[in-house]
Amino acid sequence: MKVVGRGRELALVRSRLDAATGGLVLCGGEPGIGKTRLAQELAGHALALGRQVVWGHCVETAGAPAFWPWRQVLKAVGADPDVVLAHDAEVPQDRFRVFDAIATALDRDGLVIVVEDVHWADEASLLVLAHLATLQRNVLIFATFRDPCPAVADLMRSAVRIDLHGLSANEVAELVGPEHAAAVTSLTSGNPLFVTEIARAVADGTWRADQPPRSVRDIVTARLARLGDDTRELVRTAALIGRDFDLDLAATASGRPISALDEATTLIDATGHRFVHALTRDAVEASLTTAERRAIHRRIAEAMTDSTHYADVARHWNACGATKEALAWTIRAAGDAVERLAYEEGARLYRVAASLEDSHEIQVALGKAAYFAGDLTGCVQAAQRAAELARTPEQIAEAALVLEAAPGAGVNAVATPLCDNALRHDVSPATRARLLAQRSHLAFYRGEQHRLDELSRDALEEARRSGDDRALAEALHARQEACPGPAGRAERLGLATEMIDLAQRTRSPRGAMWGSLWRIHALIESGELAAAQEELPALRLACDRVGGQVPQWHLDVVTACLSQAQGRFAEAQEVGRRAYDRMRVIEREPASGAYFALQCGLACHLPVSEDGLALARHFHDPPPRFRLMAKVTRAFLLLRAGFRDEALEWYRRTGPPGEWDLPAFFVLPGLVDAVLVTSGLDLTDDLKLVLPRLEEFRGEHAAGNGVAYMGPVSLALGRGHLALGDLDQAVTDLATAVDEASRAGAQAFAAEARWHLAAALRARGEDADAVQRAADRAIRSLGMTAFTTVELSSREHEVASLVTEGMTNRQIARRLVISERTAQNHVQHILTKLGFSTRSQIAAWMSTRASTPADG
Repeated sequence: MKVVGRGRELALVRSRLDAATGGLVLCGGEPGIGKTRLAQELAGHALALGRQVVWGHCVETAGAPAFWPWRQVLKAVGADPDVVLAHDAEVPQDRFRVFDAIATALDRDGLVIVVEDVHWADEASLLVLAHLATLQRNVLIFATFRDPCPAVADLMRSAVRIDLHGLSANEVAELVGPEHAAAVTSLTSGNPLFVTEIARAVADGTWRADQPPRSVRDIVTARLARLGDDTRELVRTAALIGRDFDLDLAATASGRPISALDEATTLIDATGHRFVHALTRDAVEASLTTAERRAIHRRIAEAMTDSTHYADVARHWNACGATKEALAWTIRAAGDAVERLAYEEGARLYRVAASLEDSHEIQVALGKAAYFAGDLTGCVQAAQRAAELARTPEQIAEAALVLEAAPGAGVNAVATPLCDNALRHDVSPATRARLLAQRSHLAFYRGEQHRLDELSRDALEEARRSGDDRALAEALHARQEACPGPAGRAERLGLATEMIDLAQRTRSPRGAMWGSLWRIHALIESGELAAAQEELPALRLACDRVGGQVPQWHLDVVTACLSQAQGRFAEAQEVGRRAYDRMRVIEREPASGAYFALQCGLACHLPVSEDGLALARHFHDPPPRFRLMAKVTRAFLLLRAGFRDEALEWYRRTGPPGEWDLPAFFVLPGLVDAVLVTSGLDLTDDLKLVLPRLEEFRGEHAAGNGVAYMGPVSLALGRGHLALGDLDQAVTDLATAVDEASRAGAQAFAAEARWHLAAALRARGEDADAVQRAADRAIRSLGMTAFTTVELSSREHEVASLVTEGMTNRQIARRLVISERTAQNHVQHILTKLGFSTRSQIAAWMSTRASTPADG
């Protein structure tokens, strides 16, 4: 039949095809409203344009293999689903390698993908759909769903939505004729499927206005009753298999010949293995008694002995009441889902298994699947239940190791007592080493720095004695975490070497990645930037071998840090932004934290970027261990952007400096930021408290975990003493900073040190012209626009000062008694002269001019 009443919707989807526009289109509505029909029209138009169209169907039964619609789509484009989806995972983020592999396999110009019934999709398949929607710009994805569908809300940010509604009375009349239109419209509310089925009844003479069917189910039931016995039994068996069914399986389970299906053309589509509509299948199933359903499910399960659709087999065994068989197949299906990285489906199936027969083993497996799925609540509950069901010391330890330490306090509050309890039992050396490593991680996130050394040292010694490679890798991680700052740097370099050796022995690219990262971080903290740069190729190789977005994020973060440290600012901005975009869709907190830190490093020498200012003003609430650090860095960035009042407000929230407890790996950057903030805000008393703490690290370089470099400590010390008027110490420190930054290859920091050194010398009444000229040459060469020596006219300086106060062009015009157009022109001239693009950059530049050599 022709398509009626969908002109606007057809025009929309055809326009996207004609314009070769990709992206995601979501089509929603009630069952039978015409979603599939619209998809078929879209497919026909695409094929007429010479474009490839592939289909993926989500199924209503809870037995399809993980990623089922995407397996169909991949197969349709000629890709082997088992190859594309074949990836191992060691951490939850590894699953994004699968998503990237699917995106790569489907990255074909002009491809049209139709995914039907996403309301039935497993969680992993929905995550793939969301991933593709944000990445694919040359592929059109048309996905249908039934309302209501909560999962669609997360997809709407990157999709166009079409909502289908019932046909009007005039449109119904086109299908059934004017004489029946009013009655049919009233009966069906314009549902196209119901209208179409009635139109067929009108056409074949079976329609009776005095006894109309109440639903599509009534029509299907009547048709089913008119079929022969063989056909009816085959159709009923097929209905319990699913809307899409294996015809051979249906024939085997029903004991009826395949040819019997020829009679069911009004129920089964032309492919011969799909019901014409999901409602049709539902109606056939509803016609069965409970006893008939159980008998048919058993026959189907018995016929699927060799099937790899484990969850489907489990569903049939469960439906016929065979609990033992259902449990075995459900556990098998759950393990298969986790192995395919469909963690949500694996967790769901393990919960089904636990409902059939709860056990320690099932709860441990459930906890691990839930953890990888990002369901921390489910993971905690499973770990607690596994501990309750544990009967041996090793089982108690297994339950404790389900949970992993995390920045948030919720998981750790449960994991800590589980771990402490397990350590009181006699377990194998390898297990004990893993428990000690876990407890050390928990201590790190709980702020129990005093316990880290003993716990991590014991873990490493136990792991080395055990000869277990997994235990050794976990213990190395714990020990590395327990050796922060300059005091632990030498040991961390040794741990990096040991991890790399272990990785080579076990052929672990992930171990090689961590070893390389640790080495680079230690070298940056040593001020050996060139040596750190030389280590990047080895890290890049390891990250490429691991694969996925998270390893590439680690590579990008440390690459951006080195670029920032060595004065390659454009590269640092580009790579840093790329890292942020990679990671924020996977884990927002580390993505934002690393990018925020980089913005602080760049703000030492450039005006604060729009990204930096946005993060400073809208930074998410960090984990408890990092809240103090976040306040200090926000104050620093806001001050650099020229917003002194906001900076002061955030700094005041940090509390008395004498009570600060900064995160172990960020003590030095935190203290440097604090010196610069207290100096810039003229908080002399606080500056006098912070400087002695920083003095302990004289000769070191301020860097934390390879996310940003803040220069030699002597530079911050010199600036602090300059702010206090201790000119002799300031000159000594700043001269030292010039030498240390130059040796490190941090030329921008060397230029900054010379710039402040010139100010200190002038304040002491000495000739500073040579030092100032050297600083200016380097500043111009490196593009350190926050230190530009371009001079503004008195009027431009006046306007710039008002911009720094946050005034609009209209407010500036009123203050200076000039026209708004003139004020706008002044602002534009200032931007052009300084080479800036935003008003916030003017504010940041003016904040640096407040402490220029000329001003003392």
